[in-house]
Amino acid sequence: MKILVCGAGGFIGNHLVGRLKKQGHWVRGADLKYPEFSKTEADEFIISDLRNYDNCCWNTFGMDVVYQLAADMGGAGYVFTGDNDADIMRNSATINLNILHNCLENNVKKIFYSSSACIYPEYNQVDPDDPHCRESDAYPAQPDSEYGWEKLFSERLYLAYQKNYGLDVKIARYHNIFGQEGTWTGGREKAPAAICRKVAENDVSIEIWGDGSQTRSFLYIDDCIDATLALMNSDCKEPINIGSEEMVTINELVDIVVEISGKNLNRYYDTTMPQGVRGRTSFNKLIERYTGWKPKLTLREGLELTYKWIEEQIDGI
Repeated sequence: MKILVCGAGGFIGNHLVGRLKKQGHWVRGADLKYPEFSKTEADEFIISDLRNYDNCCWNTFGMDVVYQLAADMGGAGYVFTGDNDADIMRNSATINLNILHNCLENNVKKIFYSSSACIYPEYNQVDPDDPHCRESDAYPAQPDSEYGWEKLFSERLYLAYQKNYGLDVKIARYHNIFGQEGTWTGGREKAPAAICRKVAENDVSIEIWGDGSQTRSFLYIDDCIDATLALMNSDCKEPINIGSEEMVTINELVDIVVEISGKNLNRYYDTTMPQGVRGRTSFNKLIERYTGWKPKLTLREGLELTYKWIEEQIDGI
């Protein structure tokens, strides 16, 4: 098949391109930038601003399938400060409006949209030991960030095109994807990469955002790609979680990374920094029912690979 990956210069998009090529597909990548850490495997890579309607028309032309992962995004240091809300909402919503309508106009057979666990209501995630993130828990809606509100709006947009125009739409709510070639510095990195970087760079102490008792689950990139492709081959027509159910506190995440490093580090906590909701983890019963997918790697196994890669990046600077 001929496949377009929007956001192919990003972390998940670049890994997805590589997997699609291994399956024998012809792949076009589109993004504002090339992948940062490795050469793209796409047959054709177009540097393209997807906020421009005409660019989306060209990029989707002749494609059988589109994977839409392009978004204005980042970790807590970008999403939860409140300083970037207008840009995040405008940029991402414009991309989705453009891509989706051009898929319809250009007779694309199937489209995947990467949503986020950030769509889940803040009131269901105040207890770090018992967060509620079943797919049905999304409503009544109250995401904790404008990033989450835009993702939820775009879910509704894709589902409306499915209902009104018959587009075959697949929607995944990604939960904290991490691994090699993910952003690890600069402010847009997520918790696993940030912790790996801090541990690798320091021999005495590291700073932790929050009190360390907030909980999350983290899914390794290869498992994310497996689940995404399984979803695309399923008959699921509703938004679905893709994540790990291995929930840990941030302190436990740090414990694992420090143990991998072999160091003995002190910790100090800054509760004034952005931290998001108190608790969040994936609930995978729906994707298991539709596809049979389960993660293959434990959190520690994924962190061992990620820490080694980030350590290599730091050593290479």
